[in-house]
Amino acid sequence: MNMKILAYTVLLMIAGLRILSPSGMIFAQEASAVKKIMSIDAYDRLKTWPDTFLIDVRTREEYQFTGHSENAYLFPYMMMTSKLAKTDDGYEYQFNLKNTDFISEINKVFKKSDNLLIICRDGKRSALAAKELVGAGFKNVFDVEDGFEGREFPYFEDPNLDKWYKNLARQNKINGYKQRRRYGWQFWGLPWTYEMDPNYLYPPDLPKPAN
Repeated sequence: MNMKILAYTVLLMIAGLRILSPSGMIFAQEASAVKKIMSIDAYDRLKTWPDTFLIDVRTREEYQFTGHSENAYLFPYMMMTSKLAKTDDGYEYQFNLKNTDFISEINKVFKKSDNLLIICRDGKRSALAAKELVGAGFKNVFDVEDGFEGREFPYFEDPNLDKWYKNLARQNKINGYKQRRRYGWQFWGLPWTYEMDPNYLYPPDLPKPAN
């Protein structure tokens, strides 16, 4: 056999093995992995991309009383509870009750090929929800990482640095650091509302039609 042909055959075999191996699945994983975008990107895509939908995964209480992005579909990822817990900054009611129907309810409304833009308050819950949607077979999932209100200021990728500056602000009785001023849907001045449109509310909450 010609040496050039033999070498080419060997290369093809190696390439085939890479495709079948975990490392060779990188391209396929990237195609379906969660993509991170800013809220202003999400707004632009809602206006310009077909089959694109904004899904708000905050609690019902946040959606109603804090307001929400226009045309955002409410599908809570976590539910608010009556449990009061102590935190570094005081006390707060917990919203750590997982919505076990999250995926099944979204499956009833959206197609696996739709572009789903996932938003929460500050990017934490949306990251978890987006990852779960990809695992459920949705192919085009985008995590709106700056959220509706934006992250608390200051914010650093290094958690130790983040904690250091927050403690420094607390020690000096500087309260501005608690405000959500780091980007977010509201920060960019994108359209939002308090209106509760039944077309966008969590489907199981809607009144059942009379028989």
